[in-house]
Amino acid sequence: MDLLHPVVTHHIVNTLQWPGLRPLQEAAVAPLLAGSDALLLAPTAGGKTEAATFPILSRMAAENWQGTSVLYLCPLKALLNNLTPRLETYTGWLGRRAAVWHGDVAESRRGRIRRERPDVLLTTPESLEAMLVSVRTDHHGFFAGVRTVIVDEVHAFAGDDRGWHLLAVLERLRRLIPADLQVIGLSATVGNPAELLRWLQGSGAGRRTAQVVAPDVPLQPTHEPIPPTSHAAMPTTPPPGEIELDYVGSVTNAAKVLAALHHGEKRLVFCDSKKIVEELGQALRALGVDTFLSHASLSAAERRRSEEAFAQARDCVIVATSTLELGIDVGDLDRVIQINAPATVASFLQRLGRTGRRSGTVRNCLFLTLYESALVQAAGLLALWGRGWVEPVVAPPEPRHIVAQQLLAYCLQENRIGDRSWADEWNGLAPFDRSAEPIVRHLVRAGYLDSDGGMLFVGPEAERRFGHRHFSELTAVFTAAPQFTVLHGRDEIGRTDPVLLTDPVEGPRLLLLAGRSWRVTHIDWKRRRCFVEPADGGGRARWLTAADGGTSFALTRAMRDVLLGADPPVPLTRRATERLAAIRENHLDVVHPGGTVIARTEDHTDVRWWTWAGERANRTLAASLGDLADPLQSPTAAYLRLRTDLTPAFWKTATVDLAVRLCLPHVTEDALAGLKFNTALPPRLAEATLATRLADLPAAAAVVREPVRFTHRIPA
Repeated sequence: MDLLHPVVTHHIVNTLQWPGLRPLQEAAVAPLLAGSDALLLAPTAGGKTEAATFPILSRMAAENWQGTSVLYLCPLKALLNNLTPRLETYTGWLGRRAAVWHGDVAESRRGRIRRERPDVLLTTPESLEAMLVSVRTDHHGFFAGVRTVIVDEVHAFAGDDRGWHLLAVLERLRRLIPADLQVIGLSATVGNPAELLRWLQGSGAGRRTAQVVAPDVPLQPTHEPIPPTSHAAMPTTPPPGEIELDYVGSVTNAAKVLAALHHGEKRLVFCDSKKIVEELGQALRALGVDTFLSHASLSAAERRRSEEAFAQARDCVIVATSTLELGIDVGDLDRVIQINAPATVASFLQRLGRTGRRSGTVRNCLFLTLYESALVQAAGLLALWGRGWVEPVVAPPEPRHIVAQQLLAYCLQENRIGDRSWADEWNGLAPFDRSAEPIVRHLVRAGYLDSDGGMLFVGPEAERRFGHRHFSELTAVFTAAPQFTVLHGRDEIGRTDPVLLTDPVEGPRLLLLAGRSWRVTHIDWKRRRCFVEPADGGGRARWLTAADGGTSFALTRAMRDVLLGADPPVPLTRRATERLAAIRENHLDVVHPGGTVIARTEDHTDVRWWTWAGERANRTLAASLGDLADPLQSPTAAYLRLRTDLTPAFWKTATVDLAVRLCLPHVTEDALAGLKFNTALPPRLAEATLATRLADLPAAAAVVREPVRFTHRIPA
């Protein structure tokens, strides 16, 4: 601690009463004080916030930074709200100030922030961009003193389009400041930390010093997207922690298990859908369990009440989606329970890291699986975890729609940009560089941009599509599914899918929201509002979810290993062991350790190629097979359907050159509609963007190289 500012050191020892810094915090001091870019890795609650802020506040004091000099970016407003009191305390030690700015902050508070610029501003990338384009904020003056940007939960950004948006906004920020920008990322364990740090540096990569700081995390060599799949390679001893895998078969049974176990303890239950959160919450309350809920379709006030009550309670359960996976503080937890399985090992590590914080406790997680497929997926995921494998965080390819959005947003920010010099505004960072010329030409042709006298301006088509509410739609990267606000009197409960309001029903229309049933009394179709009164039961929950990449090649292959007999390195309950044995028996004809299997279903109406390659690879293979594949299919992670008259000889002849003619999947109009700003792209580029994201060419190529075995059910 000797390197930190004396006032910071004094308060660490006397105010926080810490005997010293944690290993991560010690290791971060020197590189951050030296101005290096860095990625700080630690499990949840590993002290990453302090590891970043203590050295940066020391620099602020020693170098007398003025104005808003530090931006602290988070992916969630709830995480910002949770962190703000801590940052206010730490900045207050030095007579400095911190403030939070996001969509829920009142305009009066924003006006004060503009007038009395805080030293540290906590915000989201979307709110940061909204400040850049707002006529109310003097962005040239407000951001001129920024020296450091801290990006919390950076892995949550990097894996989707919010990451590209973040990078682009940071490059625009660099154009406003005279100092060289220091970028610090905070992350849970990832499989490719060095690559993630280079990505976060943007145009500074290779030009600025950078360091991965991870003393608490055993860094492994960068993982390939496709790990070894031989089940013989699995470890014989389980990694540390108390992990158990169970099969319960239904939400009702999961509630009974939760009600019977761990009395007097605080339990956090993760579910893979909002629907299951609601159903499990209602079932637990019916059993007399003190239960709270948290998911994105509950109102902010409802979530806040649940999280605050849970933080103060002891013998209780909070049921949540991934919204509580990140570092939001809900107090000391005793147990984490996972319903079914998360999609990635990294997500499991985040959730596991919510436990074992107190001295004398260990990290723990109980898996309660509801379906056979979930049992196999959970076993496969735990097998990958047992190998020490973590997914690399990879940005989605070809974000052309984000390029179009950025061009329009920058025109709003500066009123006009040069039709030759626009690429300089992102400091040469691809894909916001000269390679975007076709997108610029399309924006001009389609009226999104006007061109006059060598300058580009926001055009009438952009005004028409995105101009509502001061272009707020332009700074939101994702398209949200339409939902109706549910109100009990004047109190907002949350939002529900409109399908529940239009489906034919007998008797009263009943909704399930916030773990309670509600009877619909009135629907305001114009304003998308639904008014309700409490009901005794029978409510239904439903939300449409955007399609994602599905189960990965790595996880699907690990699931195949499980079906071939490999057990994950954790205890299985008797129920899970017996059910897994039955599942293995039922899959004898469709898994083989030496390659893939083509088999006809028992009713002789379906021929399936069991690749165990994941949805994206199977979509790629289906497109590449042409008329060999069933044109009406939706490939699963495990298999794709083939034409029913297939024979081994026909297959061999028709696929002899398949490896060299792999192609991208077909893109439907519905899928394209989910790509926000797709209308600001030439149609062929919009389709190419989405097709690339739906494909997994390396995994498909790996499958094609493997031997194919036909079962006895296939005619010769």
